[in-house]
Amino acid sequence: MPEGDTVWRAANTLRAALEGQQLTSCDVRVPRYATVDFTGETVDSVASRGKHLLIRVGGWSIHSHLKMEGTWHVYAPGARWRRPAFQARIILTTANAQAIGFELGVLDILDDEDEAVGHLGPDLLGADWDADLALTRLAADAARPVGLALLDQRNIAGLGNVYRNEICFLRGVDPRTPVGQAGDLQKMIDLSHRTITANKNRNQRVTTGDRRPGRHFWVYGRENKPCRRCGTTIELGLLGDNPLEERQIYYCPYCQRRPT
Repeated sequence: MPEGDTVWRAANTLRAALEGQQLTSCDVRVPRYATVDFTGETVDSVASRGKHLLIRVGGWSIHSHLKMEGTWHVYAPGARWRRPAFQARIILTTANAQAIGFELGVLDILDDEDEAVGHLGPDLLGADWDADLALTRLAADAARPVGLALLDQRNIAGLGNVYRNEICFLRGVDPRTPVGQAGDLQKMIDLSHRTITANKNRNQRVTTGDRRPGRHFWVYGRENKPCRRCGTTIELGLLGDNPLEERQIYYCPYCQRRPT
């Protein structure tokens, strides 16, 4: 699933193409919004909030969430699409560009965008990033595994599974460790902010500082391979609030020892 930095870049691309531009056509290919037509309206702004993307036009917000397969493309008028037409969920056209949302996991037209993003915690890549509020929310449930608390968008908006695993490794904390035993949470939050900020303009995120192929991550996707620090075999597990919501965790059992 795309993380906050991916959505931040998508918003920047859409902003450059759409913001301040009048729509010459609008095609929403979601049955419940089939009659929506913003043709003639001007796009007021484009913004990301965590993993959510908002295109504001005509007093409404076009809200999208990429989920697993979604993506936004921008093309010059008449250019050939790189995805099949049946995957398009929305097409916004101006005199100079065409923005297309393909296979969007969520697409809504809202008169109150707080319905979609009002519950979110501080946005790691937002201009209004609030580290103190993030700390308050992350620390609120001391018994919850820190790996779940970091992924909870109500605490901090923008982290996904890649960052969750890498941040836990860099802080030497097993993702299953209760928040109350996970050490200095402020340092964990500051590291999360620095790491995602460093990657926001990169198409390929890197947490090791090594951009060579296959060396981007410390633990993510590296099960059964040696830890880059100590050589211990990286292990793979599952973590979730319930079996239907479990996500993969990667960790070094030596560098990230669980508290006794």
